[in-house]
Amino acid sequence: MQRGLVAEVHLAALRDNLRSLKAHIGQRPLIAVVKADAYGHGMTEVAWALKEEGVECLAVAFTSEAVALREAGLRGKVLVLFDDQDVPAILHYGLSPVLHSLKAARALSVQAQRRGTEVAVHVKVDTGMGRMGLDVQEAAEAVLQIASLPGLRLQGLLSHFSDVSPKDLGYAKTQLRSFLALRAALAERGLRPLCHISSSASVALLPEAHLDAVRVGLALYGAMPFQDEQPIALKPVMKVRSHVLALRRLKKGQHIGYGRTFTTQRDSLIAVLAFGYADGYLGSLSNTAQVRINGREAPVVGRVCMDLTMADVTDVPNLREGDEVVLLGPQGPHCWQLARAAGTSPYEILTSLGGRARRVYVA
Repeated sequence: MQRGLVAEVHLAALRDNLRSLKAHIGQRPLIAVVKADAYGHGMTEVAWALKEEGVECLAVAFTSEAVALREAGLRGKVLVLFDDQDVPAILHYGLSPVLHSLKAARALSVQAQRRGTEVAVHVKVDTGMGRMGLDVQEAAEAVLQIASLPGLRLQGLLSHFSDVSPKDLGYAKTQLRSFLALRAALAERGLRPLCHISSSASVALLPEAHLDAVRVGLALYGAMPFQDEQPIALKPVMKVRSHVLALRRLKKGQHIGYGRTFTTQRDSLIAVLAFGYADGYLGSLSNTAQVRINGREAPVVGRVCMDLTMADVTDVPNLREGDEVVLLGPQGPHCWQLARAAGTSPYEILTSLGGRARRVYVA
């Protein structure tokens, strides 16, 4: 019997989410973020499904991901968000890098001229994330210089929100004002690149930030970055499942797992499940999460082990060894439920579980 997890990726749900998002943003281009192996869903398969639905631009983190898309036969625009250093690959595969400095722009310009080609580039400005990009307060002259470099065509200008919450949009609006001020300053100088700052949360909560295009990642896969209201109807795309490896009957007062972190409070039926933290099921889910078996919730008990996890199935009827266990998705916990239980984000849940599971695709 094969160990570990199976991830069923439901491409119809992905398509439905895309349509819901498009209905929300109108006619603006949607840049689909498929980095980190499409958040654990499988980058190439997801990219093909999105392209079939008319998505014109895909975004990845690093050049190696973009190369994988090209080698899988995907054409069209591929935006490389964080890697402007691999100039040979950028030129060879016709990629669109996001530039974070004037130095990187000049290096790309030199190589593009040598090859007699022109590269479409986007420039990143830092409006308050404190991570990468030109300082927005000092960016205008640098952007103008980049736009004038031979071999480069300034296609886009972008930034990234640090905090978009239904409870407080103040900081996001401050970032947006800074970005819009830069946009206006460039327009006064005759420069009007495609401006995009909006991501999944701001698509729903901050329509004034939609601008010329939006970048969407997590929402495509069925979740919002915030837990509260869900203003856009989304469907979980991935179901992660495993099976019951063994059933154990324990008396009241018996310990379970490493460190004896759980002690039975009654005579109990304990299921040993065929997955552990080596399969991406986080150790922080110990004694906090639930799985779903035969339509019933069953709490995880004891520490999650490397290869095994235990659940209290005393209240689950008609249970047998080999029965399906759902960890995530349709017919199971939502990624936000697991994120709360683990004290983390839905991004980590999806990439951890989907990234290590054996994937099957459902049309």
